Amino acid sequence: MFKRMSVIVEYAIFPTDKGASVSDYVSQIIKMLEESGLDYQLTSMGSIYECATMQEALAVIQKSHDILAPVSERIYATAKFDIRKNRQNGIQQKLESIKKKL
Repeated sequence: MFKRMSVIVEYAIFPTDKGASVSDYVSQIIKMLEESGLDYQLTSMGSIYECATMQEALAVIQKSHDILAPVSERIYATAKFDIRKNRQNGIQQKLESIKKKL
């Protein structure tokens, strides 16, 4: 049985009915990620975060939706998951592995 797990999520979520710029809304999501204490990275096309369980990973997506639902009639979301047993600090490990090979 595995003792630890890494769930890395790359996701984007934003309202589609708020015009060309949605940074005011996305910044609320990033603030929630920051306050969560999870390891995360903001990118120009979405965010990456890491959790110890799938339940925790899905809860972040639900919280993100809950932030946008009261202010938007339509929300767009995408998510990709990298789930690996017996690993921690997966975001950093993946980056370091590539850097060593460069």
